[in-house]
Amino acid sequence: MKYLEFVNTLLKDEVAKHDKLVLFGQNISAGSCLGGLTRGLSVRPSSKIINSTNSENTLCGFGFGMMMNGVSSIFFMKQLDFLLLGIDHLVNTYNIIRNTKQGNDSSFTIMPIVVDNGYQGPQSSLNNLPDFCSIARIPGFSITNKWDAEKIISKELVSPGFRIITVSQRLFKEELLSPEKVHYSNNDNTVFQFSTGKDATIVCFNFSFPQGWSLYQELKKNNIDVSIFNVTSAIPAAWNQIIEDVRNSKKLIIIDDTKSYNLACDAFVTDICGTCDLKKKIIIKRQLSHDWLNPTSDVMELDTKHIIHELAS
Repeated sequence: MKYLEFVNTLLKDEVAKHDKLVLFGQNISAGSCLGGLTRGLSVRPSSKIINSTNSENTLCGFGFGMMMNGVSSIFFMKQLDFLLLGIDHLVNTYNIIRNTKQGNDSSFTIMPIVVDNGYQGPQSSLNNLPDFCSIARIPGFSITNKWDAEKIISKELVSPGFRIITVSQRLFKEELLSPEKVHYSNNDNTVFQFSTGKDATIVCFNFSFPQGWSLYQELKKNNIDVSIFNVTSAIPAAWNQIIEDVRNSKKLIIIDDTKSYNLACDAFVTDICGTCDLKKKIIIKRQLSHDWLNPTSDVMELDTKHIIHELAS
């Protein structure tokens, strides 16, 4: 099953469970339905689907306004970049809601598509959910595989409060990654562990889990026994389990494909260096060149041979 097909199925199943739920966004039940993400959504008689205009600032305010009046909603957004137009609401309106405690029992979720499939130019220069979430300490989640998709959508999509949940357009047509089992996940569904190993610890941030999973398999072929974690949160998470694993392996590989100087892994690196005696630390991140706003490939390649050599040295 493809990533897009799986996420779409989860969305259809989840929204059909709730009464008095408003789904809105540009052409979410018409045209391409956001590339297929929202195709086939069906709600109960007490709920509503609205094909809106593309005025993102107004739509963010619309969602928060409903939340303040006890109505739960989901704003499906066709591109993360356009959320820049709603920054005032993400900061000021959301802070008013938290300070006045209005809408405590209602839910508002913004679900943008991260256009990271490459060659889109400056109109899709962002894949950095952490930058949006850090400005007002907004809960944010990135979906990369079967397990985190199931957990995040079932728990977070329609639950009291506000959050942003992102999906990757680059992964839409890719086969769904489905590790055999989850060895560990925290209560917030922000940290998932998919294997345990004594030789090294891989920690993936943002949408880098596919690269991390590929690296894990290559290391396994070379008889290097590794643990692999995926951090779905865009803001600092409870990663005690990861720290404990790194204390045992003493070799850390961090992968973060965020296109920003404000990396999702920064807080983790600070914590891990202060608590663990590392023999090896490999941080794999994007090199932001002068042409990063031009139409270029968004794929972050890993030099597996170099990583194997580094772990052995």
